[in-house]
Amino acid sequence: MNFQTTVDSMYTMTCVVSVEKLEGDKYGDVRIVTGNKAYIDSIENPPENMRMLTDKFVPGSLYTDYLTRDLNFEAACYRAAVLKKCVHSYAHPDRFDIWFNMNFMPLYPDDGNICYCTYSMEVNFEPDSSVMSSTSSNMAGEVLATCIKLRSATDFIATMQDVIKDIRHLCKARSCCILLMDRLKRTCSVLCQDSEPPFENAIDEHVEGVDFYPIAESFEQTISGSNCIVARNETEMEVIKERNPVWYESLRQAGVDSIILFPLKIRKDLLGYIWAVSYDSEDAGDIKETLEITTFILASEIANYLMVDRLRILSSRDLLTGVMNRNEMNNLVDRLSKGSEEGAESIGVIFADLNGLKTVNDNEGHPAGDKLLRDAADSLRDVFNEEEIFRAGGDEFCVLIKNISQEELTAKVEELKQAAGRRTRVSLAVGCSAAGNAKNVRTALRHADENMYEDKRRFYEMHPERKAR
Repeated sequence: MNFQTTVDSMYTMTCVVSVEKLEGDKYGDVRIVTGNKAYIDSIENPPENMRMLTDKFVPGSLYTDYLTRDLNFEAACYRAAVLKKCVHSYAHPDRFDIWFNMNFMPLYPDDGNICYCTYSMEVNFEPDSSVMSSTSSNMAGEVLATCIKLRSATDFIATMQDVIKDIRHLCKARSCCILLMDRLKRTCSVLCQDSEPPFENAIDEHVEGVDFYPIAESFEQTISGSNCIVARNETEMEVIKERNPVWYESLRQAGVDSIILFPLKIRKDLLGYIWAVSYDSEDAGDIKETLEITTFILASEIANYLMVDRLRILSSRDLLTGVMNRNEMNNLVDRLSKGSEEGAESIGVIFADLNGLKTVNDNEGHPAGDKLLRDAADSLRDVFNEEEIFRAGGDEFCVLIKNISQEELTAKVEELKQAAGRRTRVSLAVGCSAAGNAKNVRTALRHADENMYEDKRRFYEMHPERKAR
């Protein structure tokens, strides 16, 4: 076959790729045999954001002479050239700030164990929704089902749990997980996961058994400029071993023999990753194509959820100390007094006032006073759940605890004073009161406040030098 004539008849950037077929489902060298003028120009005269490893096209060269090894490209070429499948992919690889609309078409005849396909591509500088939506009916149905679930969700976390379960069954995987990353705090958290035994515990240990953030941070380098990692078998897992031996070892210990991993990005911001492990490698191409579109949707929904969650935190938290603010305290007191707070039969109230804050502010400035307030909040966190602690005023904190007796509440006050004593300069005047009926919360608040002021009076009698003028 005259390959040059074949590619020259194509309008879009097109080349012929050869794949060396080996025994089993393995392959050897993948080479760019020839290309039409548009394709060769993309190498020798590319725009700035499409530069390859070399700007010289040499017919018959290994494709890795032009770009970093990419398992996804190899898998598409193998399916088209060796398995004689028509392959389509629409992807946004990290190495280029553009979208590629790629088509791989099988060619006949083979030359012994050397098989051929065409590779044609169009580039978009923005995602083209018409291309993204032109998937098979089965894939479109899966993606549409995900959209409907997310759009109609009232409980985002519960819905995401359903979505990840669906994705695991779609991939026929033994485990599927969405991992979120916080680059400021350098922490990871599992948003949702679905696993079959024994992977259920193995994946938990894989993520939580070590400081996982450095491993998750290394995924970007492992993907190496592509848009995902698809390792179907032991041979392709060796690529992960070569690029990321620490992660490979943790996967091996978890019993993982194949993995598909996609970054979740909104514009250029990395939110985290989704992965499926020990999946049906026979359907790797279809799974990849479905997840390419699904992750685009998931990233958008997760970004919205995180933004709303941050706004909720900002509206409910005291920005200086991180505990709940006065507005949240008032809302809870209203619900308690009306009997509409779920699971609240009795209520315990503690008021804690920071002694000597004004003296510190006057003598050392507000930064020192702010630190003292944060230390006081940390003392409260040592004893109580963060959702129970409120900053009621400038130097005053309130703790509201459901279903606690007066005796238990008094013991908590002693724990609080000991916790404050472990921090330099933190001294708290504390008063408490419990109400057997949570509807009487306002009476308990008044009594706790009176008891706190009595404790403060005793403190200043013993330490007159710390009394504010």
